[in-house]
Amino acid sequence: MLIIWVNELLDPGNLMHACIATRSEELARECHESFQQHLSLEQQQLGWIASLRTVESWDDVPVNSLNLA
Repeated sequence: MLIIWVNELLDPGNLMHACIATRSEELARECHESFQQHLSLEQQQLGWIASLRTVESWDDVPVNSLNLA
């Protein structure tokens, strides 16, 4: 089974501002921590979120994502 890790930075309206996809769990978790650490207090209070999820196909990765090996 193919597992692809997808990191997304979403604003309160669920508009994606950044997306990074990779098959490396370690790299994905590092990116997710970075997304979370760089959210300002104001962004957090407004409802911005850093999301980490998995998908099983590159077809399920958002088109505008940065794909890391």
